[in-house]
Amino acid sequence: MRLKPSLLLLFLCPFFNTGYGQETTKKEATNTQLPQHFFDRTEFKVGYTGTIFWANGLNLGAEYLLKEKRKTKDRKRGERTNTHQFLLNGNLAFTTNFANKTDTGLLTNVGLIWRRTNKKGKQFSIAVNPLGYYRSFLPKTYEVNGDAVDKVFLPGRGYYAPSLSVGIGKQRKGKRLTGRYLNVNFMLRTPYNAGALPSFSLQYGFRFHLKKKK
Repeated sequence: MRLKPSLLLLFLCPFFNTGYGQETTKKEATNTQLPQHFFDRTEFKVGYTGTIFWANGLNLGAEYLLKEKRKTKDRKRGERTNTHQFLLNGNLAFTTNFANKTDTGLLTNVGLIWRRTNKKGKQFSIAVNPLGYYRSFLPKTYEVNGDAVDKVFLPGRGYYAPSLSVGIGKQRKGKRLTGRYLNVNFMLRTPYNAGALPSFSLQYGFRFHLKKKK
């Protein structure tokens, strides 16, 4: 049995309408062209890090942009565009208990950040730092060698310290001070005695470029 052209066209119309509807409700992600200069792709950061009540200190770091995508979706209130970034992350932090100096440490770590920024500049990020090293420093410590009592030079020890951070922030486009952030950080120090020592801390600070973007 052969179908008439008019009946065949009528049969295919719903498929054409469906394909067209899908194309207008969601747009594919587009890769953005990244700047080539190192300092154009790098943001530096400085801020507070600590547990507020126990140990407090300073965090310095840098974030290097590896990849960036923009995703646009149609919503009832109009188009919504989010920017997704993948960044190489490095930090150097120093914390201490200023009251008794019993919890003083130096931390360095390296990892990756995924960050989403909406059209209003509000940001949400997750950072995973699998490469971390924490060096603790104890107050004055002495050791006994026979009849001699000697002072220990730089008492303390080192730990493998991976960490995970979840944070929010606000972007400032076209400014040298490019944004601010607030992170909740979870770190694991190991080996600690017979196991591992988990710890939580807050990070609050600002990101900036060494040169102002045009």
